[in-house]
Amino acid sequence: MKRIKLYTYANCDTCRRAVKWLRAQDLAFDEIPIRETPPAPAELRIMLAAQGGELRRLFNTSGRDYREQKLGEKLPAMSIPAALALLAENGNLVKRPFLLAPGAGLVGFDEAVWRKALVGG
Repeated sequence: MKRIKLYTYANCDTCRRAVKWLRAQDLAFDEIPIRETPPAPAELRIMLAAQGGELRRLFNTSGRDYREQKLGEKLPAMSIPAALALLAENGNLVKRPFLLAPGAGLVGFDEAVWRKALVGG
């Protein structure tokens, strides 16, 4: 089985909770710093499909970069390739934690959702 890929930001409390939870479940994962190494466009496309095509769910809408670029206004008119390219260039814009696993694509940390997706209960 392919390992879980988890994109995180070190100063993010939610990311730290997600890492702690994964370790408590004894799930092997590769932790990747999201600012330094944003998800690739192919990974973003997988996540977009996992989020039912809801592009906004991939964005860190509460982040400073999102607000400064006025993406709340621009996103509805933006093409999917342009939005994914923007996310791939700037990890600050990506909602975190960002987890890709076989059969799962999760953004944000909701323990119940993660439990259902990753441990089946």
